[in-house]
Amino acid sequence: MQQPTHSFPKPDIHVSDVSMRFRMYKEAVSTLKETLVRYVSGRQTYDDFWAVQKVSFDVNPGEAVAIIGRNGSGKSTLLKIVAGVFEPTSGFCEVAGSVAPLIELGAGFNGELTGRENVFLNGAILGRSREHMEERYDAIVEFAELEGFMDTPVKNYSSGMYTRLGFAIATDINAEILLIDEILGVGDEAFQAKSFKRIEQHLEANKTLLFVSHNAASVQHICKRAVLLDNGHLVADGAVDEVLAEYRGRFP
Repeated sequence: MQQPTHSFPKPDIHVSDVSMRFRMYKEAVSTLKETLVRYVSGRQTYDDFWAVQKVSFDVNPGEAVAIIGRNGSGKSTLLKIVAGVFEPTSGFCEVAGSVAPLIELGAGFNGELTGRENVFLNGAILGRSREHMEERYDAIVEFAELEGFMDTPVKNYSSGMYTRLGFAIATDINAEILLIDEILGVGDEAFQAKSFKRIEQHLEANKTLLFVSHNAASVQHICKRAVLLDNGHLVADGAVDEVLAEYRGRFP
């Protein structure tokens, strides 16, 4: 399947020949001396694991693109490279515009702090001023459906409450690019519908989306284009229905 051609301006996301290596250590090294001895002697105590290998693609302004593939294919690693969480081992990734990464919701939360305090902490992590977060606070709490719980430490939240607050904060940020990794199963059915609606509003505003999911229905509902990864390699890039058919053909 050939990569589609577009007449768009400069892409919002440009991934060029990106590879990502992790070193899987076979045994623990307890001292600096032992580390140096093994280094000097050339004794290798690790295996190289290439999670992503020479991947290239663009996401143009206003596009919604899904990254699909089996578990371990490199989807989340690639998304974290785009988000700036990982620096690729080789190749490069350029992102033009502000980014809201919905990768690990609530990753910046402090369990000892209240929901209210974590709203401002998470906002600061996302680069927003306290004044901005004060303006958006009521809307965030309303969307998360956590009125009455915001002065409770988040360590006492259920997993659903925790992720709803993370989703509400991340998607309330008026970013130009959304990066989403398997988090639209947050909350009950009504909250999931509300979450999808917020994503649709983002797309209606001609903003950009890169979406990792195993859920074919969600991918078809949100995206018109998909890329397929297999063992870290990009093996298909095109219209979402065609790439899903390729996926099903490879992995029946």
